[in-house]
Amino acid sequence: MSQLCLGLALCLPLSSLAMNLSDGQRVPPVGVGDKGELVLAQDQFSYQPWNSARLPGKVRVIQHIAGRSSAKEMNAALIEAIKAARLPHDRYQTTTIVNTDDAIPGTGMFVRSSIESNKQQYPWSQFVVDSDGVVRKAWDLQPKGSAIAVLDKEGKVQFKKDGALSQQEVQQVTDLLHKLLK
Repeated sequence: MSQLCLGLALCLPLSSLAMNLSDGQRVPPVGVGDKGELVLAQDQFSYQPWNSARLPGKVRVIQHIAGRSSAKEMNAALIEAIKAARLPHDRYQTTTIVNTDDAIPGTGMFVRSSIESNKQQYPWSQFVVDSDGVVRKAWDLQPKGSAIAVLDKEGKVQFKKDGALSQQEVQQVTDLLHKLLK
């Protein structure tokens, strides 16, 4: 019994490292066809297929969140720091991927309404609605959570974390963004 407990304890930390984004590499390829990228044109919302191959070109923060308020709050401090930094929209973009497959049942309509409101408020940001959870599966992210990745303009991962960032990590990410944008 003690060997079983020891074996389980040794496996637990490895599950938190399951995220398969590698430093200096592009994110694993994935496409979202059901819903996809939210587009706002002439005050009308629509969706278009989204693919990770479109990520290179700008420095970006990718925020992948489950469609639940608890996941949104996990890295809210980073989003506030990014807003305060007033990064140049021509060279920087935040890409928020919302996994509505991982929403509390019955809340999908409210989640999409919140995403649309954010798109209106921050039209230069990219919002992707993933109704089937394909990004979480492709990138091996934890359910019910929030993951952050910083990509350079070539689309290569410079920072990654699956879970809530500490205040020190928020500062690390904002410093990294300023460095990448120089």
